[in-house]
Amino acid sequence: MCASAARLRQLLRLLTLATLLTVTAPAHAIDPTELSDPQLQQRYRALSQELRCMQCQNQSIADSPVGLAGDLRREVRELLEAGRTDAEIREHMRARYGDFILFRPRFTLQSAWLWLTPVLLLLIGLYVAVRVIRQKAASVEEEEADSPGRSS
Repeated sequence: MCASAARLRQLLRLLTLATLLTVTAPAHAIDPTELSDPQLQQRYRALSQELRCMQCQNQSIADSPVGLAGDLRREVRELLEAGRTDAEIREHMRARYGDFILFRPRFTLQSAWLWLTPVLLLLIGLYVAVRVIRQKAASVEEEEADSPGRSS
């Protein structure tokens, strides 16, 4: 009885810890910027999620705490307030920092491999799968033809 009570307590502790870790997820409020117009605020948030921090490289400028990301967020905010469209802002940032700043780079001759490689790998995988299935089917048919003791 004592061993099962100890196991039960240990299980309850683990469940409590798992619940606390799940419920108390860290808040990622890097940028507290609030624009006066709700529509501009929505565009600002969307754009800051689309642009990559050049220093962190795997974070958007919205999620990055480094100074460069803060400068980029400020630049996006200023361009929005100046009346630029989202496409103009993306193009401005791309012209200044290169295609790498965009999480979804444009389709160009230089970035074609980024867009085409997954399709090519999928086609290769399908080709290999079809070949394996056909070979398996052929070997099963061959085994059935070679075994004279079986009747259908």
